[in-house]
Amino acid sequence: MRMRLHLNLLRLARQPVKEQRVILAELAPQNSEAHGLIALMEIQASRARARVSPTGEPILLFDQNRAHWDQLLIRRGLAALSRAEHLGGTLGPYALQAAIAACHARARTPEETNWSQIVSTYTTLYQLTQSPIVALNRAVAVSMAEGPQAGLDLVDALLSEPSLSSYHLLPTVRGDLLNKLGRQAEARSEFECAATLTRNARERELLLDRARSCATH
Repeated sequence: MRMRLHLNLLRLARQPVKEQRVILAELAPQNSEAHGLIALMEIQASRARARVSPTGEPILLFDQNRAHWDQLLIRRGLAALSRAEHLGGTLGPYALQAAIAACHARARTPEETNWSQIVSTYTTLYQLTQSPIVALNRAVAVSMAEGPQAGLDLVDALLSEPSLSSYHLLPTVRGDLLNKLGRQAEARSEFECAATLTRNARERELLLDRARSCATH
């Protein structure tokens, strides 16, 4: 059974997203997590064209041109998420991540995002996974729903988490929140720290640009 599952997963990994969706649905039609994974893959794939600039720089979610999001993939993802939810029972990690992605996909602009719903879903996801990265993502959502200080308080509680000690997004998030609070010198230090931790050259340059921007205020 384990070997057959392994071979099925290998076959799945080699397929385009559309074929992955079909295979997953065939393997576990009554499994909400299978449909949750389909939903997550579809919605994440819908943003592919908007994630990187023509010159290769990564584009943050809030800055992406949503007109470039693939609406067909979004509709497929939302339909798969609806199937997962209608199967009943407790949603698993994939379906919960898909529900968060769906909140972004439904918003025509960043300002229309249902941050309270995202916070609630991240809370459920953290209770299920106990993942520090989920906790960091939840802190970002809290900052959007309740303000940067509320988010910073949660981020600061993660500073002693060993698994995040070399994770560049921790100082990146902290720098962003400090910058919003008008604490530019501290924000600059955090962006510079994040730049030393990332292995992506373009992302490093973006972080250094943000650090330099803090110095001009």
